[in-house]
Amino acid sequence: MTNGPWGGPRAGGDPPPEAAAPVHLTRTDFAAAIARNKRNTEILCAVLTLVGVVLGAAVGWTFPLLFEAPLAVANKTALGAAAFMLVFSLVWTLIATSFGDRMVLGLTGAREIPRDEAPVLHNVVEEMAIAAGLPKPRVAIVETEALNAFATGTRPDNAAIAVTRGLLNQLNRDELQGVVAHEMGHVANNDVLYMTSVGVLVGLIVVVSELALRGARFSRSGSSSRKSGGGLVIVAIIVLVAIGLLSPLAARAVQMAVSRQREFMADATSVKLTRNPLGLIGALRKLDQAPVRWDTASKAVQHLFIVNPFKKFGEKASALMATHPSVEQRIQRLQNLG
Repeated sequence: MTNGPWGGPRAGGDPPPEAAAPVHLTRTDFAAAIARNKRNTEILCAVLTLVGVVLGAAVGWTFPLLFEAPLAVANKTALGAAAFMLVFSLVWTLIATSFGDRMVLGLTGAREIPRDEAPVLHNVVEEMAIAAGLPKPRVAIVETEALNAFATGTRPDNAAIAVTRGLLNQLNRDELQGVVAHEMGHVANNDVLYMTSVGVLVGLIVVVSELALRGARFSRSGSSSRKSGGGLVIVAIIVLVAIGLLSPLAARAVQMAVSRQREFMADATSVKLTRNPLGLIGALRKLDQAPVRWDTASKAVQHLFIVNPFKKFGEKASALMATHPSVEQRIQRLQNLG
């Protein structure tokens, strides 16, 4: 019988790493890829902020028209709503990115642990921090038998890496190192900061879109008690319905696209730090086949986990719904990455 995580039997009779199929590695320009990812996310954050401003202006313009206010009043309200959305989105993003690490740890129920409680985990985190040339992140654990991990922190010097109890128990050291290196990649690439910003902006757009739908329903239900209102009222209702239905879908699609690309980049960074793609490949296979799902995890931060805690995504999963690329796609890329 082969050895398991810390010297005991290996779970499920996994073959030792040397028995796995050879992996062919090719050259990858990590610095250019990281810079490109950062630049694209900054652009997306700017686009989402602009969408929020336009959305606020549209809602501010249509609501007065529903109550048959003069067009001049609607125009002034639109300008005020646009300015409010701009200021609110910037302030809220600043707050979230300043205290994002505490917020994420609280939402997931993770607790920081001392070295003597999990010495191997601490050692692996320390090794990967040295390999990345970064300060050692805080180490946290979530008491669930599901297999998962995530990183949080707005800067490398206040980052934290958290793993679940199930992951710590089920992975061998090479696999644990691959997962920790993946999360260290998120820290090194500033993924958590940017994904927090994107998540906040998407959430704001979703809230305003819901207000638009409620306004449209209210307008329809109260139409019999109002005057006919003319063409502007009809236009206002159509605009509200379009905003309420399309804006959150577009914003979610942007969020998911950013998340998927950053998972590929973190996988590549894991290979760069460990020089051992087989560790992360083995870990991803175990995570994908794990019988326990983390159903109590927070959906607000599901894009931060190494795999989605609620569902598996196949290669044909909808881009709108998939927070992560499929494990098959990730393994395929790892087998041709260096």
